[in-house]
Amino acid sequence: MPPQITPNLLQQITQSIQSSPPTWKSAILSNLLIFLVGSPLLVTGLSITGIAAAFFLGTLTWRAFASSGFLLVATYYVIGTAVTKVKMAQKEAQGVAEKRKGRRGPGSVIGSSVAGCVCAFLSIHGIGGEAFARLWELGFVASFCTKLNDTVSSEIGKAYGRKTYLVTTLKTVPRGAEGGISIEGTFAGLLASILLASVGCLLGEINVPEAFICVIASQIANLGESIIGASLQEKEGFRWLNNDVANIINISLGSILAVLMQRLILPNWTS
Repeated sequence: MPPQITPNLLQQITQSIQSSPPTWKSAILSNLLIFLVGSPLLVTGLSITGIAAAFFLGTLTWRAFASSGFLLVATYYVIGTAVTKVKMAQKEAQGVAEKRKGRRGPGSVIGSSVAGCVCAFLSIHGIGGEAFARLWELGFVASFCTKLNDTVSSEIGKAYGRKTYLVTTLKTVPRGAEGGISIEGTFAGLLASILLASVGCLLGEINVPEAFICVIASQIANLGESIIGASLQEKEGFRWLNNDVANIINISLGSILAVLMQRLILPNWTS
């Protein structure tokens, strides 16, 4: 006979999930429950191995930043998946669509979250003590603001961009070209980073000045990634610089910039 879920066992599970501060046990249980309930949504945007990588990210996020951190990543995932599906048939016809109908694999998940994972590890292990705890949370939020900015600007630009310009020369290039930017995509990406920073603010992960920092850092980081893409990607000697590696550089830059701005610039703004 299958094991019976008794009221006592259910109470123990509930208490584990609600434990504060979160533990590894509560993080794993919470993610198991959420991933089981949300599996129909997950399979629309992730491959099976991508879901496994996302489970690791979700568990780490819950352990470090509790439910608020998880909700931020979930918001990023929902918006990112939605814009990836926009005008998919048109993107496929033009050869600029994401592979597997936009279902991202583990490389994309890891490349999009590595900076956030580093911030989560630093927070879990208390590196820097209380003085740095807020910095790691800020870096975490900034990394996902940066990645959502990148995803939305790219996907909306490929779907609706009337003209695409190479960021280093401003010459027109085909949609989806490395280092290409469009007015429509850039504006959409900015709005996306503002939205996610606002979510982080409402969840209590960052304050209003830090939300502005996340938006500014994400814009600078994405401009930097576009310059790298235009100058180095697909060039001889830089074949290793694929989109996943570019993602890691991009979100790491956004996260580091946000932390530096909080330490060096924000005190002057608020003094």
